[in-house]
Amino acid sequence: MSFGKMNTFVDIISPKPVKDSEGFAEKGDVILASVRAYKEDRHGSEKWANRAAFSQASALFRFRRIPNLEITTDLVLACSDGRYNIVSVEDVKGRGMYIEVLAEKEAKASGKG
Repeated sequence: MSFGKMNTFVDIISPKPVKDSEGFAEKGDVILASVRAYKEDRHGSEKWANRAAFSQASALFRFRRIPNLEITTDLVLACSDGRYNIVSVEDVKGRGMYIEVLAEKEAKASGKG
């Protein structure tokens, strides 16, 4: 994977509740790392047809493995397109150099109310 293809900046976020000054828990985020990644949106190619088991995944991200940081499905990826919930994590070719993540785009909350 060359740096030319890794042109999307991604924040790896751990969503954690944060207490406000009055002691109420609010939704908060802790950014664990910011990395460059290769991003591929879902389309009708043969590769995506083979990933049918992950039908809810809407994007694929590949980035370099970060030492001392385990990427799990509890984390969220954020880029300029929005936030993505991680569906699956895989070590590319089992070499420990790159991580491949299939993710589902978070639905925006409706502004009506």
